[in-house]
Amino acid sequence: MLKFLFFILFLIPMVFLYNSFWLVQNFLFFMFFLMMLFLNYSGYFVNLSLLFGIDLLSFGLILLSVWISLLMIMSSELLKKNKNFVSLFIFFILMLLLLLMLTFSCFNFFLFYLFFESSLIPTLFLILGWGYQPERIQAGFYLLFYTLLASFPLLMVIFFIMFKYNSIMFFFFMDFFNLNFLFYLMLIFAFLVKMPMFLVHLWLPKAHVEAPVAGSMILAGILLKLGGYGLLRIFPLVLNLGVKLNFFFISISLIGGGLISLLCLRQVDMKLLIAYSSVAHMGIVLGGLLTLTSWGLMGAYTLMLAHGLCSSGLFSIANMSYERLGSRSLFINKGLLNMMPSMSMWWFFFCSGNMAAPPTLNLLGEISLLNSIISWSIFSIMFLTFLSFFSAAYSLYLYSFSQQGKMFSAIFSFSAGFVREYLVLFLHIFPLNLLILKSELIFLWL
Repeated sequence: MLKFLFFILFLIPMVFLYNSFWLVQNFLFFMFFLMMLFLNYSGYFVNLSLLFGIDLLSFGLILLSVWISLLMIMSSELLKKNKNFVSLFIFFILMLLLLLMLTFSCFNFFLFYLFFESSLIPTLFLILGWGYQPERIQAGFYLLFYTLLASFPLLMVIFFIMFKYNSIMFFFFMDFFNLNFLFYLMLIFAFLVKMPMFLVHLWLPKAHVEAPVAGSMILAGILLKLGGYGLLRIFPLVLNLGVKLNFFFISISLIGGGLISLLCLRQVDMKLLIAYSSVAHMGIVLGGLLTLTSWGLMGAYTLMLAHGLCSSGLFSIANMSYERLGSRSLFINKGLLNMMPSMSMWWFFFCSGNMAAPPTLNLLGEISLLNSIISWSIFSIMFLTFLSFFSAAYSLYLYSFSQQGKMFSAIFSFSAGFVREYLVLFLHIFPLNLLILKSELIFLWL
């Protein structure tokens, strides 16, 4: 594990070489394939040092982080063309990747908290530095304060665990039988905000809309998964309390997922629609995860990986339309089938992935999450029906509205897709459809 951290650490000075944009991206590709050679089929912690090591849960998310990071660099070629502080931009991407890898490979709860919070800083700079509208400053503050305020109670809980048990290593965690609701709430609330759960999700659409394409991709692809990863790690501490009290958060997630799906159906901003669909998907992930059944935990992990690839791909393809038309509005981005017929196929792939159509990995995740939530309570079928139906409805709405109909009359000139763009889209969709053939790797990590 350490060799890859050093790999990124020594890659950072190369950023400031003249014209190192594609060099860094190629090195990340090289590192990704090198990491795949070290794939371990063990559910136990391996590659141990004093503080770092990985199991299958961490490994999948680390691979996803590297993959999304190199695709972010590929998607942001416009910055290079405009010479818009490119070295600094890649520096922040590499810093973010380094912090994410440290977060996912940490055993010490305090260090996990430290890196978990530190990953906010490069994200904030990406939004403030390369975002589109002046409102990005407000979006950055939303992101910062929502996450920070929710995380302070978690810090106090970490010190309390250390005081009581003399260890904050993940693999020593066991159930605290004698603790109360406040402890449980303080422990999981930071992760619920990061997921984000309905009612504490307001920072997400703002951050997505104002972020550059790379910011949106990393937000949807990895940063939302930090919450799920944290919950999977800390539930051994509050297992008994969780069984009694989780119903409250499951209910909020399911009802919220349904409401957000309805909200998606009346969005006219493509980025907002994709951002809200992320909230709906994370709602079902959270619902399944909190049932604490093996179906739920495995499905949550599977859907987290699948959503990371699918949502990131949707943001990058929406950005491709934005770069050509200068607008994200669906009233202007319509009839694209007339102008970019080959891009329409990719729109179709990603929208069908978003509605969990076969053979995407989303299908496997959603089926197991439906299983777990229905086994928890038969009444949840009502909300799940809404959620699944409207999920298909807004994905279809996004596809049909943007691709079909009459072209916007003010478009005078237009360029079709570049090879680079098709490669970015292919590299999103290929693992998404391929992983279902080898799904035991990510599905049986328990």
